[in-house]
Amino acid sequence: MTVIAAPASTTRLELPPLKLGPLTIDTPVVLAPMAGITNKAFRRLCREYGGGLYVSEMVTSRALVERNRESMRIISHDEDEKVRSVQLYGVDPKTVGAAVRMLVEEDRADHIDLNFGCPVPKVTRRGGGSALPWKIDLFTAIIQAATREAARGGIPLTIKMRKGIDEDHLTYIDAGRIARDAGVAAVALHGRTTSQFYSGQADWDSIARLREALPDIPVLGNGDIWSAEDAVRMVQQTGVDGIVVGRGCQGRPWLFGDLQAAFEGTDRRFRPGLKEVADSFYRHAELLVEYFEDEGKALRDIRKHVAWYFKGYQVGGELRAALAAVPTLAVLRELLDQLDPEAPYPGA
Repeated sequence: MTVIAAPASTTRLELPPLKLGPLTIDTPVVLAPMAGITNKAFRRLCREYGGGLYVSEMVTSRALVERNRESMRIISHDEDEKVRSVQLYGVDPKTVGAAVRMLVEEDRADHIDLNFGCPVPKVTRRGGGSALPWKIDLFTAIIQAATREAARGGIPLTIKMRKGIDEDHLTYIDAGRIARDAGVAAVALHGRTTSQFYSGQADWDSIARLREALPDIPVLGNGDIWSAEDAVRMVQQTGVDGIVVGRGCQGRPWLFGDLQAAFEGTDRRFRPGLKEVADSFYRHAELLVEYFEDEGKALRDIRKHVAWYFKGYQVGGELRAALAAVPTLAVLRELLDQLDPEAPYPGA
């Protein structure tokens, strides 16, 4: 992988490890749970580039308690994942509590996160995800049930949320205080409302306000982190203890290497040429085959990553279309071999 030194003008910042209860995360970077993205295969690929806390895809509490086969696959971890991190979603305190109890009693997680940040309509229409903190009593009951069960096993529990439903219904300060008082180990805030979805610009000022309102627990910032320099700016502007990165790492697992370097105060940055991107893409596909134990399913899954990996690179339309319909690893290898191995990182 091609590595360069960041421009001399780049501000350096050494950020201390993130403390989550008994856990120490040396690189204070969290991979945001993303449905259909942050499975065991993608987490491994990201870990190969840099350190951090790598959270599973969101899993529904009820499906987990019922031991739904796909839900059990979602919470699976590699043996060498130092911190087995699981994100739960639920709208019923008893069910969420039961799911946490299951994870604790069966030793299936070292860290649990609760999802109060998902803006997807099929979730928020049911009153869940980022809409739930508006229902203060229900939100409080879920947090208390979850922290109570997590505490039995000494497992740190965190939450991820948005600012509120919209600008007229902001909940993040009150929700943060409720979570802190219930004993959560940290709070992460995406600086957008539910109604914004992913439009506009993330409001980092709201993240700074939450940091000021919760001086006694770690606060993490999320939203519009596309580079290590963005992450450094967020920490400088908001005072957060760490950052959460989601869409910025799609098709760019090496971003975690940049983030680790930035928070170690170094200027090393990955700038992969097209061949290196192709190698990472193939590695991702191989890991998906291993994860799904089904080559066809794995290759169908990798197709959505094509646009992310090759954004900005000189890849013809016909070849992109073929990659987006690739049926096997063998065909994938043949297609990737057609790429120009000398093509540099865009803008290089």
